[in-house]
Amino acid sequence: MFSLSTILDFMFSLSTILDFMYSPSTILDFMYSLSNVLDFMFSLSTILDFMYSPSTILDFMFSLSTILDFMYSPSTILDFMFSLSTILDFMFSLSNVLEYIMGGVAGSPEAVGPGAGRLLARMLRLFRPDAFHLVAAFSFLILGVVCDTFIPLYQGKVIDMLRGQALQDGFCYAIGQLALVSVGSSLFSGVRGGLFMCALSRLNKRLKRLLFHTLLQQEVHFFEENNPGGLSSRLHSDVDRMGRTVALNANTLVRSTFKSGLMLALMWGLSWELTVLTCLEMPLLAVMQKKYIASTKELKEQVQDCHAQTRDLALQTFSGIRTVRGFMAEGGEQRRYDEALGRMCAVKTRSGVYSAAFLLIRRLVSLGIKVLMLVQARALISSGQLGIGSLISFFLYQKPMTNNLKEIMYCYGDTVSMMGVISKVFSYLDRTPKSQKAGRLAPEELEGRIVFRDVTFRYPSAPDGQPALKSVDLELRPGEMTALVGPSGSGKTSCVGLLKRLYEPQGGRILLDGEPLHHYQHKYLHQKVALVSQNPQLFSGSLRYNMAYGLQGCSAEKVEEAAKKVNADVFISEMENGYDTDVGECGGALSEGQKQSVAVIRALVREPRVIILDEATSHLDVDAQHAVLQEVLARGRTVLVVAHQLKTAEKADHIVFLEKGVVVEEGTHRQLMARRGRYHRLKEELFSQPGGGKLSQ
Repeated sequence: MFSLSTILDFMFSLSTILDFMYSPSTILDFMYSLSNVLDFMFSLSTILDFMYSPSTILDFMFSLSTILDFMYSPSTILDFMFSLSTILDFMFSLSNVLEYIMGGVAGSPEAVGPGAGRLLARMLRLFRPDAFHLVAAFSFLILGVVCDTFIPLYQGKVIDMLRGQALQDGFCYAIGQLALVSVGSSLFSGVRGGLFMCALSRLNKRLKRLLFHTLLQQEVHFFEENNPGGLSSRLHSDVDRMGRTVALNANTLVRSTFKSGLMLALMWGLSWELTVLTCLEMPLLAVMQKKYIASTKELKEQVQDCHAQTRDLALQTFSGIRTVRGFMAEGGEQRRYDEALGRMCAVKTRSGVYSAAFLLIRRLVSLGIKVLMLVQARALISSGQLGIGSLISFFLYQKPMTNNLKEIMYCYGDTVSMMGVISKVFSYLDRTPKSQKAGRLAPEELEGRIVFRDVTFRYPSAPDGQPALKSVDLELRPGEMTALVGPSGSGKTSCVGLLKRLYEPQGGRILLDGEPLHHYQHKYLHQKVALVSQNPQLFSGSLRYNMAYGLQGCSAEKVEEAAKKVNADVFISEMENGYDTDVGECGGALSEGQKQSVAVIRALVREPRVIILDEATSHLDVDAQHAVLQEVLARGRTVLVVAHQLKTAEKADHIVFLEKGVVVEEGTHRQLMARRGRYHRLKEELFSQPGGGKLSQ
């Protein structure tokens, strides 16, 4: 047995107390060592003096009826969780208090205030489908907090019994109670964490699906304005960060707030003087937090910008690897990437210096408060106002209490820093496509007559610039092939974009069988008007998947029949897996000619009435070109050819010559040559050059 004087010397040693505060594992090893338990047996009456009606606590915690009432009365809990006023009051009242204490976040007025509250409330409402998981998670959270909060109190009571004599049975009973709440805390916390993660993963799935659907509905100009890499980052990284930040911060905020309230009440009962000193730390840390957030806000934005720049640079380099390799630009791209990494490293270094200084000052403040507490504790113990066990219990509460308050402040700052990301994602979700809504026309029979009537068009990226098309009038007739000819920038591609409704004209109308294009159903229009481009976009997957791309229920026989008509079955049969051969990333496993064949088949299986060929057979051999043109012109289809080679235009039934967005002249090849106008001069100029006959694209 240890003597009382030895125990007191041990307990009052400043170094031992500090070791106790910062090395709790030593004390826990001491408490739970079986030899020490057997050495110190105390009376049951001593334990009961320091227990707060354990039977009542256990009845509350582990009474089956209480738990079942709490777990299976969802109407009350759902009203509490999802009532808008309750959510705002409960989840944001603490943020408002902290905002008042901190004086707001400098430089980011949009990050806090009613707008932020509405964004967070909207984010929380996305959890509605996971109501059951959240009800169960918050139930286990509260049970775990109750168990966890009483652990230090019981530890202090047991240690305080060292001053008396106790029976072995009484001490073992106390240890049993301590073990019970410890196991309960671990069990409830584990279940709570699993339920929260389940709800979070379900939210991420729903939000990503909704955002992906919304982005797909946007007009083409939206994707020209926004980098695809940035949109992909919003869809994946930002949505994950949004869900994780809001869900985990809500979890932490509720747990820390409830736990802090219980701890504060118990600490006040042990010593109100030490409690006041503990609470003094928060305002000081709040002021420091405000200065830190204000000073690092711009740095964090710069870090995000640098990340985006390096990511986009790598994406551009890898996407254009053929161009990089062809122009021997590997060294230049490496230097550009190194420079981007250098800028990011410099910004991160500055951010790290600010962070290190903040942590240093914060720890010095915390250490100063702890020294004052030790001085006050010595005075209270000397005057008999505080016991050894009570002091230990207080210290066991003090550090978690401070950590809880820091977690609450961190949740506030972390949520505020996410406001920009949340706002951007919701702005995408709320964005309405600027193109006209598609109509409902879907006639069973379509002739395919196209009329451009006084069409004027400017690209959305240059609304005040030179029009790409100016008062264009032209007609595409069924059963005929019309060729668009003209130098680079004449408006050929603009006509194709308008015909596919990738853009909307600012003036005039485009009619299909006498009806404006936007009167037709979206799917119907793009099935009846097919485009085959010079450099078609293929997707990872099989040949069959790419040939039937976008069609639901397209049979294998239909795909194979279309392939035979354009002689594509020859190279497909030579492949090991035939139509199931994987084309690779963006069709990288195929040659340029094979890609064009797949694109032609993809258009033909739709059985279109209008086909647009943008130099679609330039990489095919003569036999394949002939087969494609023969099949395209069959069944009286309307064919529009964007001719980059005049020999292609010569085969057309009608030629339209464009220059600077204006129709200069039109007619057959013979008619235009006989007029000796702009078409004739262009032909003479091209064929007078080495390798002539090809127009700029």
